[in-house]
Amino acid sequence: MITLDLVTRAVKAGPFDGSSDYDLNPTIKAALPERKLRPASVLIPLIEHNDGWRVILTKRASHLKHHPGQVSFPGGKVEAGESGITAALREAEEEIGLPRAAVDMIGSLDVHETVTNFTVTPFVGLIEDFKPVIDIGEVEEVFEVPLDFLMAGENMIVQGRNWQGHRRQYYTIPYGPYYIWGATARMIKVLADRVAQCR
Repeated sequence: MITLDLVTRAVKAGPFDGSSDYDLNPTIKAALPERKLRPASVLIPLIEHNDGWRVILTKRASHLKHHPGQVSFPGGKVEAGESGITAALREAEEEIGLPRAAVDMIGSLDVHETVTNFTVTPFVGLIEDFKPVIDIGEVEEVFEVPLDFLMAGENMIVQGRNWQGHRRQYYTIPYGPYYIWGATARMIKVLADRVAQCR
């Protein structure tokens, strides 16, 4: 079972090399024109239950223009004048009603570059038990996945699809009716790799 001490050591371990939606597709990234990347951040909320730690995830609303129906962490763009950690906490409060004061922040993981031109900083935080209050304009569902399941390498699968004339590969983590993939799965893999190194 994954312990809090192990997660804490994993989050704080280096080096921080960064990750990217293009990690499995370096030739695609090499062919891209110069891009302007915008800062964003997400919160990876960990909550403890009798059977161990779980990760809180959201399913995005199906009517959204970007990434409709996809599984993601609470988060979004960093607004002018705010820090990444402030943005992650603000977005979590807006999207799922998680009070900022209920989050005990452990630290951050590698900055992740997305195909949608964002650099996303994932912040890992411990939260107290709370009742989600969903912003239906952005979130369709809030659910939990056991941390042990997400950290197990055998549960992560590499799949592919045609994208803008290229064959793009990406990480996926199927869990019951949920399909975790893309940037969210890649950020989970960063944490899983660090946990494995710290065992």
